[in-house]
Amino acid sequence: MDNSVLNEIKKKYDLTKDEDVLALFAALQAGQYRLVTREEMAFDDEIYERAMAIKEKQKTQKKADAVSVQGKKTKKRTSKKVVVLTRNELKAKRAVTMFLFLAAAGCLLYFGWYCYEAYRTGQENERLASRKENTMLSSLYQDTEVEYTDEESGEEKVFTVLDEYKSLYNQNKNLIGWLKIADTNIDYPVMQTDDNEYYLDHDVNHEQDKNGTLFMDYQCDVTKPSSNFIIYGHNMRSGNMFGNLDKYKSEDYYKKHPTILFDTIYEKAVYQVMYVFNSHIYTEDEVTFKYYQMIDIASEKEFESNMKNMQEMSLYNTGVEAVYGEQLLTLSTCDYGEDDGRFVVVAKRIQ
Repeated sequence: MDNSVLNEIKKKYDLTKDEDVLALFAALQAGQYRLVTREEMAFDDEIYERAMAIKEKQKTQKKADAVSVQGKKTKKRTSKKVVVLTRNELKAKRAVTMFLFLAAAGCLLYFGWYCYEAYRTGQENERLASRKENTMLSSLYQDTEVEYTDEESGEEKVFTVLDEYKSLYNQNKNLIGWLKIADTNIDYPVMQTDDNEYYLDHDVNHEQDKNGTLFMDYQCDVTKPSSNFIIYGHNMRSGNMFGNLDKYKSEDYYKKHPTILFDTIYEKAVYQVMYVFNSHIYTEDEVTFKYYQMIDIASEKEFESNMKNMQEMSLYNTGVEAVYGEQLLTLSTCDYGEDDGRFVVVAKRIQ
C-alpha cells in the first residue's frame, strides 16, 4: 500500500496542534491532496471530525470570553470607589451633615410657626368682626365722645364714635376705622398712631404679630378730614391683611368689585376704585410722583397733577375720575416684583 501522501502530510503538519489540524482541513477542502485509498479516506474523515470539534471548542470559548469581558465591564461600572477620609475630613463632613439637618429642622419649625401665626391672626380678626356686629355688646357702652382741638383755629371739636365701634374703641383707643372689600378676607380694623412702624408687627391687642395690622398713615386726619386717607398693610402670602389686595391687578376682578367700604369710627362711607398701579419707595432726593406723600392736597393744580400721574400709571382705565375737593382713599401694600415695590389701589368717596 502506498502511504506516500499520508507520510508527506504528517511530515508537514503537527497533528497534535489545533492550528495545524485546521490548516490541513482547509488544504483537504481545497483539494491540495488526493486521498483515494481506504486508509486515506479514513484519515480524511478523522481530520474532518477533529476540525469540527476544534471549531466548536473555539466557538464555545469565544462565548465564554465575551461573557467574561462583559462581566468585568459591569463589575467595573458598578464597583464603588472606597474613599478614605482623614479624621479632620470626617469631622467636617459630620459638621456639614448636622448643619443641614438643623437648617431643615429650622425651616420646618418656621413654617409651622408661620402657619400658626396666620391661623391665630385670622381667628382674632373673625372675633373682632363678630364683636363689631354684636349690637347687644355695643349697647353696654354709653355714647363715646372724642374731643379734638383744631391746630389752626384752636377750636375744640367733639366727635361721637359710631355704636358698632364703641366696644372696640374702648379696647384700643388707636382704632380709627374699619375696611372691608367684598369677596376677600379684607374685613379688618384700621389703627393709627404717631408711629408708622408700630403696627407693622403688632396686633390690636398690642401683642407682637408678624402679620401686623392695617393702619392709617400718621399724617392723615379723619377729623378735618385730610384730602386722602392712606392705609397700609402687609402683603401676607397666607392671604392675611392685604394679601388679597392684588386681585385688583385683574380688570375683570375690578369690574365685579368696583367699590370699597371704609368707615372711620365716626362716619360710614363707600368708595369707588379709580386707579390701580405699581410703584415703589423713592429716595428723598428723587423728583417724581410719590403717592405716599399725597395726603393734604393744597391746590386744584396739585390735585390735577396727581390724578394725571396716577392715570398714566394705572394698569387699566376704570373711566372713574375725581374733582378737587372729593375725598380719596389709598390702599398700599408691598409688591414682590421689585425691591421696595408697592401695589396701590386709589378710590374716591361716593357715599
